[in-house]
Amino acid sequence: MKLDGMQLAGAGLEKDVADVLATSVRRMLAAHAPSIAWQMLTREHLTPEHPFAVHRMVHDAVFADWHGDAGPPPAWIPSETQTREANITAVMEQVDCASYAQFHAWTTQHPDAFWRIVLERLSISMTRPPEVIRGDVNNPRHPRWLHGARYNITSSCFQGSDERVALVQYGETGDPREFSLGELAQRVAQVAHGLQFLGIAPGDAVAICMPMTVEAVSLYLGIIAAGAVVVSIADSFASSEIARRMDIAGASVIFTQDHVTRGGKRLPLYQRVVDAKAPKAVVIHSPGGPVTPMREDDLDWESFLADEISFCPIDCNPSDTTNILFSSGTTGDPKAIPWTHLTPIRAASDAHFHHDIHPGDVLAWPTNLGWMMGPWLIYAALVNQATIGLYDGAPTTAGFGNFVQNARVTMLGVVPSLVRAWRESDCLAGCDWSRIKAFSSTGECSNADDMLYLMSRARYKPIIEYCGGTEIGGGYITGTVIQPASPATFTTPALGTAITILDDTGAPADDGELFIVPPALGLSETLLNREHDTVYFDDSPPGADGASLRRHGDQITRLAGGFYRAQGRMDDTMNLGGIKVSAAEIERVVARVGGVHEAAAIAIPEPGGGPSQLIIYTVHLAENDSSRDRLRSEMQRAIRTDLSPLFRISDVVPIDALPRTASNKIMRRELRRRYMETRTS
Repeated sequence: MKLDGMQLAGAGLEKDVADVLATSVRRMLAAHAPSIAWQMLTREHLTPEHPFAVHRMVHDAVFADWHGDAGPPPAWIPSETQTREANITAVMEQVDCASYAQFHAWTTQHPDAFWRIVLERLSISMTRPPEVIRGDVNNPRHPRWLHGARYNITSSCFQGSDERVALVQYGETGDPREFSLGELAQRVAQVAHGLQFLGIAPGDAVAICMPMTVEAVSLYLGIIAAGAVVVSIADSFASSEIARRMDIAGASVIFTQDHVTRGGKRLPLYQRVVDAKAPKAVVIHSPGGPVTPMREDDLDWESFLADEISFCPIDCNPSDTTNILFSSGTTGDPKAIPWTHLTPIRAASDAHFHHDIHPGDVLAWPTNLGWMMGPWLIYAALVNQATIGLYDGAPTTAGFGNFVQNARVTMLGVVPSLVRAWRESDCLAGCDWSRIKAFSSTGECSNADDMLYLMSRARYKPIIEYCGGTEIGGGYITGTVIQPASPATFTTPALGTAITILDDTGAPADDGELFIVPPALGLSETLLNREHDTVYFDDSPPGADGASLRRHGDQITRLAGGFYRAQGRMDDTMNLGGIKVSAAEIERVVARVGGVHEAAAIAIPEPGGGPSQLIIYTVHLAENDSSRDRLRSEMQRAIRTDLSPLFRISDVVPIDALPRTASNKIMRRELRRRYMETRTS
């Protein structure tokens, strides 16, 4: 593809600027290999002020003759300095590995040695060190990690100087807030003592349903420091879903906020908690509005906090539960997944190695404690002696872009649908994201165009694609800062984790279902409301030499050049807006809509890849046939009211009868096939 100034001018550049850029592209391609030419162009010529169409056009021109055998064309290539200074490189040298591939293999072949190094590099604080890294080396499903150790993981969150900044918070309302490590430790101590005054004992379940704020972080750490268990509930859930999660976990107290502010609107949260018939609530009053009246036995935040500002965390076993999170399976009830004092080590390790987090970095991820990336963010930052950056507001606005700039964020996490919203609204125009060193993307399949746009906002920094799950405490396939980054692709299984890809017959394949080959520290070993091994192991095919394989339901394609691409879910769950939800949960809600006899929910990838679209097939009652638009509107209202406003229906398709197996199970794969055929015909 030959690029001239007229083409670039058509993409939005001034004619003289377009001519200069086109000339630069031609000269660099004549003198250098495409990857070197692209590096020089992104350093010296392409800027965030250029229209994205220009970036796309230049990238296409530079890599027009790129050979597919090398994999998809990169948009970022590490420099020698970046590789030399990476955390991964330091450990590769320590264990005498000459290449990354050799190092990854070493971490899976010598798990005890690798995880011992992780404990040392992260300075995990223990009152009693482990007798062995694995107590049962012959049981990959339940290896008894860190056997004999005693510690509380929150102690490892307060390393370094008390004066260093531990947390910064910006929002739609109020002034920016900044907490030093010492101030955060004092607030955590006040929470822990306050819980004891409420009669909360070690092992008791305490729910949090509120936005990701300074108070949420101090609550989270204070509950765990007191030996109790956090029950994570997303603040977007309807009252019925809040009640369901409280009941599953057996929480006796819930912490919440009276209102949340999103896009300038004050949305009631405490009232949803009351409607859920929750037990005793401790309520944080949000700024900028009147004080909400509370139930007689509920407490406000200031009355709850104790005066004591020091607390010694309760010693625990590595396998003791710290946090109950919820993730959809293939049935209507969400899986209740316990995190233990082991899980945060996995989260912090992934941050240390794959996201290359160093002391002084600032990490931000628009999320909350109801989803695993909320707790992940706390441990990823604090254990690595970095700063947590929080934004209390809608992340789809210019306000969020300014927060990233003003908080000096160095690692920004996203979900792909959020990037799509930024690109479509152009709300990031004028934001200076030059301090960002890396992005990370998780929760949904990425779209390559959207990810190239995101990289362009920070003058081309790598995106660490990150696919895993709540059951892992991190990722099982991801990227690194010492490998080239191609938009919407992965480059490696996570360190300390072996994977295999199998086709429908159970044979190794380049396109199929991804399985984990245990052991790997951080993998869940119990479920609160399911039989754990039945969910993850019993129906999995055997691996090489009969190895036990762990199923998670993701479809992955292995590309040339060592790259991988996510292709969505293999089972009946789906990722919508970065949230995993089961088809059964969606169907349970929409089946209540008048005129619907039966319904089946499926997720379809966008053309060209990217976030999934929610499609609902419906069988109508003959006597109450509804129009397609009206039915879609009523179903959307039901989902918003009874489940979550974050799940959006893309299409409703009438059908005479749902396809079923001989055992009467809905054949959702058949529906996905049919829909894809109609879209391409």
